[in-house]
Amino acid sequence: MSRKALEARAFLLRCRRAYCTTKPAYQELRPATAPRQFPPLTQIRDNVELYERNCLVRNYGSHEDIPRRVTDNVRRMRELDQRMVGSRHTLKELQKQLNTTKGNKADLVSQMKSVRPEVDALQAEHDALELETRSMALSLPNLTYSGTPTGGEPRLRSYINYDPENPPQYGPSADHSIIGEKLGLLDFASSSMTSGWGFYFLLNEAALLEQALVQYALSVAMKRGWSVVSPPSLIYSHMATACGFQPRDQNDEQQIWQIAQPEKDAGKPTRSLAATAEIPLAGMYASKAIPAERLPVKLVGSSRCFRAEAGARGVDTKGLYRVHEFTKVEMFAWTDCPSSSSSNGSSTDEASWTEHSGQLLTEMVEIQTEILSSLSLPCRVLEMPTSDLGASAYRKIDIEAMFPSRKKKDEGWGEVTSASICTDYQSRRLDTRILEADGSRKKFAHTVNGTAMAIPRVLAAILENGWREDEGCVVVPQVLRAYMGGLEKIGPR
Repeated sequence: MSRKALEARAFLLRCRRAYCTTKPAYQELRPATAPRQFPPLTQIRDNVELYERNCLVRNYGSHEDIPRRVTDNVRRMRELDQRMVGSRHTLKELQKQLNTTKGNKADLVSQMKSVRPEVDALQAEHDALELETRSMALSLPNLTYSGTPTGGEPRLRSYINYDPENPPQYGPSADHSIIGEKLGLLDFASSSMTSGWGFYFLLNEAALLEQALVQYALSVAMKRGWSVVSPPSLIYSHMATACGFQPRDQNDEQQIWQIAQPEKDAGKPTRSLAATAEIPLAGMYASKAIPAERLPVKLVGSSRCFRAEAGARGVDTKGLYRVHEFTKVEMFAWTDCPSSSSSNGSSTDEASWTEHSGQLLTEMVEIQTEILSSLSLPCRVLEMPTSDLGASAYRKIDIEAMFPSRKKKDEGWGEVTSASICTDYQSRRLDTRILEADGSRKKFAHTVNGTAMAIPRVLAAILENGWREDEGCVVVPQVLRAYMGGLEKIGPR
């Protein structure tokens, strides 16, 4: 092999080694069984400025140059393909002659040896470029819904159980941490000894309340035709990355907790604790095709969730609001996508681009609204801004509840649910396609996810909004009493 070919192959090996061992997280080691990933290279090439602007509004400034670099690499790969056409044709013809020649073949063999190093070198260069290009493209965030507010401020959509002209009045002791300790419901001191800061014990009626909230959320979703799943909490780290749990840059804090591996497993794919059931649920159809007639597929599952990042200490992290481990009921769905797989998600084709996923998003928000409304919690519904969107989200709607203990921060509002359209961002990284009636599998499914119940925050909101200072008790929402043996109030022990 020529020196040029050897250098090209050495470069390719270095790229592969870097792809498997370097940060950020989207470059983690992936086993051969991992789903194939299909970044939208053609879309990026045809919409460079759109992707550049998108990186800026999504607070991915360090990625702004990637769309242009991807486009340049795609052009170089095409040039290499064109250069290889002639050499490959020559090799093919020489091989034909070699197969039919009965006499001396030394001259033909010599010609093939002179041509093959050039082909090998070009192919090695092409492979290295392709690896680099796919890695860069996969690091980009999803495109953004035209109605998403730019900047850092959300847009108010509506209120639930709340009149801004006549807001409810709260007493000075309406803090779930104080209430929980007074009524023997919460124990943070013991958990700090067993597990550390960011963990907690739910005691007595609070433990029953957790189970009641799970059962109630599942029942509301089931009435709408959602199928119940109990997912695993341990996942491959590359599955979390495929779902969009990746930092904006290498200095960003990670939400995912990785599991330490023994030395005997060194070199094997790492596993992580799931930050949300969204990840294992999304993986249920990895490397699979969903029959078109079955869409939409709607799943709801309860699981324990683990977050490595719990925020800085202060009012934002006091009590149950931001913790390391919690129970959550998650909705996840796959739906049909536009017939044109090359759609760029721009405003001109946005109606068709989000027709089906938009309907599912509306349904999820209706489920969330029904749950929170029946729990008598004052809430507001927000269209979230670009700076608040995770890598996978095309559009996101949050619902925030009123927490009297947070009055000094965000006027008391705190997120309790979220719902996002992810278009084909996740399915391209998990190779989840749609099986058409004719047997074709060209289209990638669109995914939508949303919180049905985030237990600690909703439980905290119930304690604070249901607290009756004069009676020293918390009123249990009517819809939960059947799951708690008819209990109407939680009083002092």
